[in-house]
Amino acid sequence: MFIKDWKKEVFTIPNFLSLFRFLLIPVYVSIYLHAETDSDYLLAGIVLAISCLTDLVDGKIARHFNMISKVGKVLDPLADKFTQLALILCLSDRYPLLYPVLALFLIKEFFQLIVFIIHLRKGQALDGALMAGKVCTTVLFSSLIMLVLFPRMNEVTVDIIILVDAVFLLYAFGSYVLAYFGKNKKLQNME
Repeated sequence: MFIKDWKKEVFTIPNFLSLFRFLLIPVYVSIYLHAETDSDYLLAGIVLAISCLTDLVDGKIARHFNMISKVGKVLDPLADKFTQLALILCLSDRYPLLYPVLALFLIKEFFQLIVFIIHLRKGQALDGALMAGKVCTTVLFSSLIMLVLFPRMNEVTVDIIILVDAVFLLYAFGSYVLAYFGKNKKLQNME
Protein backbone atom coordinates (compact mmCIF):
# COMPACT_ATOMS: atom_id res chain seq x y z
CA MET A 1 0.00 0.00 0.00
CA PHE A 2 1.72 3.13 -1.22
CA ILE A 3 0.50 6.47 0.07
CA LYS A 4 0.08 8.83 -2.90
CA ASP A 5 -0.12 12.16 -1.08
CA TRP A 6 2.10 11.35 1.89
CA LYS A 7 2.32 14.95 3.12
CA LYS A 8 -1.46 15.12 3.45
CA GLU A 9 -1.47 11.69 5.15
CA VAL A 10 1.33 12.40 7.62
CA PHE A 11 1.39 16.12 8.33
CA THR A 12 -1.99 16.58 9.97
CA ILE A 13 -2.93 18.15 13.29
CA PRO A 14 -4.47 14.87 14.56
CA ASN A 15 -1.24 12.99 13.76
CA PHE A 16 0.84 15.61 15.57
CA LEU A 17 -1.48 15.30 18.57
CA SER A 18 -1.01 11.51 18.53
CA LEU A 19 2.76 11.98 18.42
CA PHE A 20 2.45 14.41 21.33
CA ARG A 21 0.69 11.66 23.30
CA PHE A 22 3.67 9.38 22.64
CA LEU A 23 5.96 12.09 24.01
CA LEU A 24 3.84 12.36 27.15
CA ILE A 25 4.43 8.68 28.03
CA PRO A 26 8.01 9.04 29.34
CA VAL A 27 7.01 12.28 31.09
CA TYR A 28 4.23 10.47 32.95
CA VAL A 29 6.42 7.44 33.73
CA SER A 30 9.21 9.62 35.12
CA ILE A 31 6.87 11.70 37.26
CA TYR A 32 4.99 8.65 38.57
CA LEU A 33 8.05 6.55 39.34
CA HIS A 34 9.66 9.43 41.26
CA ALA A 35 6.46 10.56 42.99
CA GLU A 36 6.65 10.94 46.73
CA THR A 37 3.91 13.41 47.59
CA ASP A 38 0.25 13.78 46.72
CA SER A 39 1.13 16.74 44.49
CA ASP A 40 3.56 14.50 42.53
CA TYR A 41 0.75 12.00 41.90
CA LEU A 42 -1.57 14.87 40.98
CA LEU A 43 0.98 16.07 38.41
CA ALA A 44 1.21 12.55 36.95
CA GLY A 45 -2.59 12.47 36.76
CA ILE A 46 -2.65 15.86 35.03
CA VAL A 47 -0.20 14.60 32.39
CA LEU A 48 -2.48 11.60 31.80
CA ALA A 49 -5.55 13.83 31.65
CA ILE A 50 -3.82 15.97 29.01
CA SER A 51 -3.07 12.81 27.05
CA CYS A 52 -6.72 11.70 27.25
CA LEU A 53 -8.02 15.13 26.25
CA THR A 54 -5.59 15.21 23.34
CA ASP A 55 -6.96 11.83 22.26
CA LEU A 56 -10.50 13.22 22.25
CA VAL A 57 -9.50 16.38 20.43
CA ASP A 58 -7.49 14.65 17.69
CA GLY A 59 -10.47 12.48 16.74
CA LYS A 60 -12.86 15.42 16.66
CA ILE A 61 -10.46 17.47 14.53
CA ALA A 62 -9.87 14.56 12.16
CA ARG A 63 -13.59 14.04 11.58
CA HIS A 64 -14.64 17.70 11.54
CA PHE A 65 -11.91 18.91 9.19
CA ASN A 66 -11.74 15.71 7.11
CA MET A 67 -8.18 14.96 8.25
CA ILE A 68 -8.74 11.22 8.70
CA SER A 69 -5.69 9.44 7.34
CA LYS A 70 -4.37 5.90 7.12
CA VAL A 71 -1.37 6.97 9.21
CA GLY A 72 -3.71 8.43 11.84
CA LYS A 73 -5.78 5.25 11.94
CA VAL A 74 -2.62 3.43 13.06
CA LEU A 75 -0.94 6.16 15.11
CA ASP A 76 -3.95 7.05 17.30
CA PRO A 77 -4.69 3.55 18.63
CA LEU A 78 -0.96 2.88 19.05
CA ALA A 79 -0.66 5.95 21.26
CA ASP A 80 -3.61 4.63 23.29
CA LYS A 81 -2.10 1.18 23.66
CA PHE A 82 1.36 2.38 24.64
CA THR A 83 -0.12 4.84 27.15
CA GLN A 84 -2.28 2.08 28.66
CA LEU A 85 0.70 -0.26 28.79
CA ALA A 86 2.85 2.36 30.55
CA LEU A 87 0.05 3.02 33.02
CA ILE A 88 -0.51 -0.63 33.85
CA LEU A 89 3.22 -1.32 34.15
CA CYS A 90 3.80 1.63 36.49
CA LEU A 91 0.78 0.85 38.64
CA SER A 92 1.53 -2.90 38.82
CA ASP A 93 4.47 -2.23 41.12
CA ARG A 94 2.14 -0.61 43.66
CA TYR A 95 -0.84 -2.90 42.97
CA PRO A 96 0.38 -6.45 42.17
CA LEU A 97 -3.19 -7.56 41.42
CA LEU A 98 -2.74 -5.64 38.16
CA TYR A 99 -0.26 -8.24 36.85
CA PRO A 100 -3.05 -10.55 35.60
CA VAL A 101 -4.70 -7.49 34.01
CA LEU A 102 -1.37 -6.71 32.35
CA ALA A 103 -1.19 -10.28 31.04
CA LEU A 104 -4.75 -10.07 29.71
CA PHE A 105 -4.02 -6.69 28.12
CA LEU A 106 -0.92 -8.08 26.37
CA ILE A 107 -2.74 -11.22 25.17
CA LYS A 108 -5.60 -9.11 23.79
CA GLU A 109 -3.26 -6.68 22.03
CA PHE A 110 -1.03 -9.41 20.55
CA PHE A 111 -4.12 -11.27 19.35
CA GLN A 112 -5.40 -8.12 17.66
CA LEU A 113 -2.01 -7.44 16.08
CA ILE A 114 -1.60 -10.96 14.74
CA VAL A 115 -5.11 -11.30 13.31
CA PHE A 116 -4.88 -7.77 11.89
CA ILE A 117 -1.70 -8.71 10.00
CA ILE A 118 -3.20 -12.01 8.80
CA HIS A 119 -6.35 -10.34 7.52
CA LEU A 120 -4.47 -7.35 6.10
CA ARG A 121 -2.54 -9.78 3.89
CA LYS A 122 -5.92 -11.03 2.65
CA GLY A 123 -6.97 -7.44 1.92
CA GLN A 124 -9.41 -7.34 4.84
CA ALA A 125 -9.64 -5.25 7.98
CA LEU A 126 -12.06 -3.99 10.56
CA ASP A 127 -13.44 -0.55 9.81
CA GLY A 128 -12.08 1.13 12.92
CA ALA A 129 -12.30 0.18 16.56
CA LEU A 130 -15.28 -1.72 17.92
CA MET A 131 -17.53 0.01 20.44
CA ALA A 132 -16.45 -2.59 23.01
CA GLY A 133 -12.83 -1.55 22.46
CA LYS A 134 -13.69 2.15 22.83
CA VAL A 135 -15.62 1.49 26.04
CA CYS A 136 -12.78 -0.65 27.38
CA THR A 137 -10.26 2.10 26.61
CA THR A 138 -12.43 4.68 28.39
CA VAL A 139 -12.87 2.46 31.45
CA LEU A 140 -9.16 1.61 31.60
CA PHE A 141 -8.03 5.21 31.32
CA SER A 142 -10.60 6.44 33.85
CA SER A 143 -9.94 3.77 36.45
CA LEU A 144 -6.17 3.77 36.10
CA ILE A 145 -6.03 7.57 36.36
CA MET A 146 -8.05 7.23 39.58
CA LEU A 147 -5.40 4.86 40.92
CA VAL A 148 -2.71 7.41 40.02
CA LEU A 149 -4.55 10.36 41.57
CA PHE A 150 -5.51 8.57 44.78
CA PRO A 151 -2.49 6.45 45.78
CA ARG A 152 -3.84 5.91 49.28
CA MET A 153 -7.14 4.42 48.15
CA ASN A 154 -8.32 1.54 50.33
CA GLU A 155 -7.53 -2.01 49.21
CA VAL A 156 -11.14 -3.11 48.62
CA THR A 157 -11.80 -0.18 46.28
CA VAL A 158 -8.56 -0.88 44.40
CA ASP A 159 -9.51 -4.55 44.03
CA ILE A 160 -12.94 -3.60 42.66
CA ILE A 161 -11.38 -1.18 40.16
CA ILE A 162 -8.94 -3.85 38.99
CA LEU A 163 -11.75 -6.42 38.68
CA VAL A 164 -13.79 -3.97 36.59
CA ASP A 165 -10.76 -3.42 34.34
CA ALA A 166 -10.36 -7.17 33.87
CA VAL A 167 -14.04 -7.61 33.02
CA PHE A 168 -13.97 -4.86 30.39
CA LEU A 169 -10.74 -6.22 28.90
CA LEU A 170 -12.32 -9.68 28.63
CA TYR A 171 -15.45 -8.18 27.07
CA ALA A 172 -13.40 -6.25 24.49
CA PHE A 173 -11.23 -9.28 23.78
CA GLY A 174 -14.30 -11.45 23.20
CA SER A 175 -15.82 -8.81 20.94
CA TYR A 176 -12.70 -8.70 18.78
CA VAL A 177 -12.55 -12.50 18.56
CA LEU A 178 -16.16 -12.50 17.33
CA ALA A 179 -15.51 -9.60 14.95
CA TYR A 180 -12.72 -11.57 13.27
CA PHE A 181 -13.96 -15.15 13.54
CA GLY A 182 -17.60 -15.11 14.64
CA LYS A 183 -20.72 -15.94 12.68
CA ASN A 184 -21.27 -12.26 11.83
CA LYS A 185 -17.72 -11.16 11.06
CA LYS A 186 -17.18 -7.42 10.80
CA LEU A 187 -14.33 -7.57 8.30
CA GLN A 188 -14.39 -5.39 5.21
CA ASN A 189 -12.40 -5.57 2.03
CA MET A 190 -9.84 -2.82 1.78
CA GLU A 191 -9.68 -0.48 -1.17
